[in-house]
Amino acid sequence: MIAHIIPTNIDDRLLSKGVGALSSGGLVALPTDTSWSIVCSYKSKDGIKKLRAISRERDEQRFTLLCSELSQISDLCNFDNSRFRLINRLAPGPYVFILKTLSMTEKALNLPRREIGIRIPDNPVPIALIKTLGAPLYSITAKRTMLSQPIEEDGDEPEAMLFDNGWELEDIAGLDLIFDSGEDQARLFSTVLDVSGDEVVVIRAGAGAWPR
Repeated sequence: MIAHIIPTNIDDRLLSKGVGALSSGGLVALPTDTSWSIVCSYKSKDGIKKLRAISRERDEQRFTLLCSELSQISDLCNFDNSRFRLINRLAPGPYVFILKTLSMTEKALNLPRREIGIRIPDNPVPIALIKTLGAPLYSITAKRTMLSQPIEEDGDEPEAMLFDNGWELEDIAGLDLIFDSGEDQARLFSTVLDVSGDEVVVIRAGAGAWPR
């Protein structure tokens, strides 16, 4: 299940393997510039169903669409010039932008609300996978609560629930593939900015500085 990947020299065969898993409704775990994420193709109803089940989350705001470039965002959400300038200034990076969705996106994801989080991660692995798949990835942060036998971490910090290494994710039932560089992964949360209205609202302060 673990595929060892070199972020600076990604093997096309590994990307094809990842695309195969995603296209058949599978789930892939991968590193980002903050922490480990679990993803499916946003075009796969089976993948979305599995991702929601494995996450054990009922709040859809905890899910994020990962994109590889700004043009993908305009295909998914309402995206005017002011929002373009803001996102272009901060992305790629540890920021999630809450935007109002287009009706096709709302329908594809069967969303209970008109907003969705969008992110362009500053990590070559998800970017390469998105480009090879040709579609954004629906994602959620991998947490220890997803393990078959959840492990309690010492400390009250939320970061304690995140993973360091790819092999730790092998005990999450339902994963089809783990892209692992063999390096320790940061335990960070992204900064979540609601830009769906007239003013930018900080939903969660995280690794990305704001204001910036």
